[in-house]
Amino acid sequence: MSDFLDELAARVPKERLLQDTAQLLPYESDGLTAFRMRPLAVLLAESAEEVVEVVRLCNVHDVPFVARGSGTSLSGGSTPVEGGLVIALNRLNRILSLDPERQLAVVEPGVVNLAVSEAAEPYGLYYAPDPSSQSVCTIGGNIAFNSGGAHCLKYGMTSNHVLSLEAVLADGTLVELGDESLENVGPDCLGFFVGSEGLFGIALKITLRLLPRPESYLTLLASYDSLQAAGDAVASIIESGLLPGAMEIMDRLAIEAAEAAVAAGYPDSAALLIVELEGEAAEVAEEAKLLRRLIGESGAGVVREAADPEERARIWKGRKGAFSAVGRLSPDYIVQDGVVPRSCLGEALAEVERLGRRHGLRVANVFHAGDGNLHPLILYDGKIPGALEKAEALAGEILQMCLRLGGSITGEHGIGMEKRAYLGDMFGPADIEVMRELRDVIDPKGLSNPGKMFPDGSAPALTAHGPHPLEKAGIISRE
Repeated sequence: MSDFLDELAARVPKERLLQDTAQLLPYESDGLTAFRMRPLAVLLAESAEEVVEVVRLCNVHDVPFVARGSGTSLSGGSTPVEGGLVIALNRLNRILSLDPERQLAVVEPGVVNLAVSEAAEPYGLYYAPDPSSQSVCTIGGNIAFNSGGAHCLKYGMTSNHVLSLEAVLADGTLVELGDESLENVGPDCLGFFVGSEGLFGIALKITLRLLPRPESYLTLLASYDSLQAAGDAVASIIESGLLPGAMEIMDRLAIEAAEAAVAAGYPDSAALLIVELEGEAAEVAEEAKLLRRLIGESGAGVVREAADPEERARIWKGRKGAFSAVGRLSPDYIVQDGVVPRSCLGEALAEVERLGRRHGLRVANVFHAGDGNLHPLILYDGKIPGALEKAEALAGEILQMCLRLGGSITGEHGIGMEKRAYLGDMFGPADIEVMRELRDVIDPKGLSNPGKMFPDGSAPALTAHGPHPLEKAGIISRE
């Protein structure tokens, strides 16, 4: 290992190779802060060429590596590996080109999600995927976890907006996947890479599809006296054939936190539904008639429409800031992102409330209602012995509920380290073996982001009994 560090130090400036304990501390965890591991070193990369050179050096010395952007992963997807290198990509943050006529942007992986839309705005264009963390999360991380956001119901996930990319595989091989056309032929290698959680390598140059900004918006708030009633309202909207740009639900705890943080003007209620229509003005006007009727029939209390762009911005600021705002209510929380069929949304929300009461834990719910992507935030105090394990037990039961209802254990946060033992509950042994074989072909040494996604036969990672299985494996430490 010392030979690797000596050779690496000879290739990059000292100030960009972090090795001191204090320097490594911010990189020990990502958004899943309950689990930490100190890396061997952190490289602050400044060019794609440098990333390729370092990945090839890792391959020669059999040193595992983890690519990292802003560290907003909520599944432990960018948690370092013991004895491994963190390759930080934030300085690869250039928008290399923007072609308004072809509606394309070519970016580096460290470009912040929102920065793409800001650069495209003068041309009447924007980048559709809008995770709640879009003001800080990077395109490289969005690609790794196939991020979505509030508007994924109508416009799809990251995979629907990445046309091509150049990447370095774990052995240092440079590849080009996809092309600028929407009509690709042959094997969808790009589709394999997007959402692979960094197990194949590192994206270095990405071509994104831009969309014209909608001509008109209608943003509606509706309050309800229960989460189930709000969930049932979503089901009725979908059943009507209406396809809003976004549908989001927040419960009382999330509303309380968002109001305290940004004063969005939300009504005091048990649940709040946000529905946004967007498109041509005439289309939105007609859809609004149907939406108003459905909301009126759904038992809503307060119903309010944004009167101007400023009010619309406040509504979305409250929703997008809800995750961080919940920090006002609790020193720690776990965020899950299981998915249920929309027809089961009301039932699922009622069950989450019941499970929370049974475990004696508060749960703040804020999620993408349109595609059934739950985001329960389980509140706990990590300073209290056993509190984390108790919260993990509840999180695990919520995931199992999602599977019982015919859903998924993740919608956009990924498997990472946290949910990997549940992969076998969702896929059969043959499915997982095919996934492993594909990984082994591309990264036979298992150097690129090891220890993520795949189950290893241990107890579930989300468990209240005994040490965390990843601690036993020496992959993480809770110290």
